Amino acid sequence: MLKPLSGIKLIEIQGLGPCPFSGYFLAELGAEITLVKRPQKSKKGPPDLMEQGKTILYLDLKSEEDRETLLNLSRSFDGLIEGMRPGVMERLGLGPAEFSRFNPAFVFGRVTGWGQEGPLSHAAGHDLNYIALSGALWYSGDVKTPPLSPPTLVGDIAGGSLYLIIGILSAIIHAQKTGEGQVIDAAMVDGSAHMMNLLLSIPKGAMREERGKSILDGPHWYNSYECQDGKFITIGSLEPQFYKQLLTALELDNNPEFSDQMNYRTWPRLKLQFTDIFKMKTQSEWCDIMEGTDICFAPILSPQDAAQHEHIKFRNIYSKKGEQLKAASAPRFKPISAP
Repeated sequence: MLKPLSGIKLIEIQGLGPCPFSGYFLAELGAEITLVKRPQKSKKGPPDLMEQGKTILYLDLKSEEDRETLLNLSRSFDGLIEGMRPGVMERLGLGPAEFSRFNPAFVFGRVTGWGQEGPLSHAAGHDLNYIALSGALWYSGDVKTPPLSPPTLVGDIAGGSLYLIIGILSAIIHAQKTGEGQVIDAAMVDGSAHMMNLLLSIPKGAMREERGKSILDGPHWYNSYECQDGKFITIGSLEPQFYKQLLTALELDNNPEFSDQMNYRTWPRLKLQFTDIFKMKTQSEWCDIMEGTDICFAPILSPQDAAQHEHIKFRNIYSKKGEQLKAASAPRFKPISAP
């Protein structure tokens, strides 16, 4: 089957984190990605997962001849993605203006933490820092501990890579219609803030600024818990009908203490009771009771354990080659006419 982005040709400048993932993702969707890497001696070891599906081109971008090669290459490409600090590509003589002279419809995608302009644009940072400043980190974790998020996922991937991908594809469509190229400034601080709009749309009574008193960061019924065997489970019984099922499963449905689901003043005390209750059984035992119900339940699994879960295996989400665990491409595409 022809992949959705077949025919799209992009240059990727070697970098770290969000930019390589963007190129990897675009390649999975069928785009032709040419990765420009610094010349180096042959390196032993397993292939880099983020380089799979890409064509490697070795160029020394400090060499005038190699820079000319890259600029000429742009004549037959739709665009470029890069993750350098602001100004680096311009100092190399490889900024958007230089590429536009070779191809006016060329799209120039840039992903950084702080953005191309602003007081912090030239400062170093990582995923955790960008989502801290944008407000996206605020509601994560337990109120008794400092906020912490899953590594790389919120800032680097969701707020950076995916916004770069959306931007580059939107700009290519625009270029196809108008013949005009664009520069995409995909900043992780922007993207992670933009994703907050769904949370910010929740009525203020349900989302308070004080940590631990909102419906997604404070309740006993929306939390993770340790089990008897030291493993963990998650509960997300937000809706009243799901909360009722949770109480029934825990034999608490006739306990008046748990009847007022949305009373945030009781949440800390009830969370302590849930902590004790969930330590009474193993993760596997809680799965037997709650998994597959409308309680909104799932065990917390390592990537290796997740690969062995029956639902994950049914959907063929993970595969393993040697020691390398790899997740399948997402989303999935199927012709409407297919059964």
